[in-house]
Amino acid sequence: MNAKELIARRVAQEIKTGMLVNLGIGLPSLVANYVAVDRGVFFQAENGVIGLGARPPEGMEDPHLTDAGGGFVSAVPGAASIDSAMSFGLIRGGHLDMTVLGGLQVDESGHLANWKVPGKMVPGMGGAMDLVSGALMVVVAMQHTAKGAPKIVPECTLPLTAVRRVDLVVTDLAVIEPSPEGLILRERAPGVSVDDVCKATSATLLIDGDVPEMQLEPTS
Repeated sequence: MNAKELIARRVAQEIKTGMLVNLGIGLPSLVANYVAVDRGVFFQAENGVIGLGARPPEGMEDPHLTDAGGGFVSAVPGAASIDSAMSFGLIRGGHLDMTVLGGLQVDESGHLANWKVPGKMVPGMGGAMDLVSGALMVVVAMQHTAKGAPKIVPECTLPLTAVRRVDLVVTDLAVIEPSPEGLILRERAPGVSVDDVCKATSATLLIDGDVPEMQLEPTS
């Protein structure tokens, strides 16, 4: 499998039956592909939909049914269209069980930077600040490096999304849990050694004993 599929499949294991979950644009949106509809999970998008599903087959796209990034999605039974005020009320009111967001950097304090690259035009932060602040659990889904440069760093050099510490980071190399003591290496990807993870990380990782390999469930 490719790096994005591996990340999405591992993140999907964190989602429990009955959860209300926000998926960010890009890589995080792939997580819906690996959560069975009969699990009773409802995915939410800031633009006003609860119950979005995986991307529809080619030719079956509905221009009126998209995620917050404009990507085509499907709708599961029981889905609802809501206005933006209610959508952000859910986010800011602490009603989301989880949000899954992409990342540009995560640092040793567990801070996330995921919205601005100096010198590049961006439309704005969108709902990222609200999501990191309001969701009960924040999972960052991102590749471990960008053009060979580590994305898990001692201190973010890009503008922070929020001052809250995120709860889990899932990359194509590892699962890392930010904690008050630092970044704990919880799992390594299949075929990846602890040394491989450390070499691709500029931040200090806390390692306690043997680090297990990710156990990825078969694709349903």
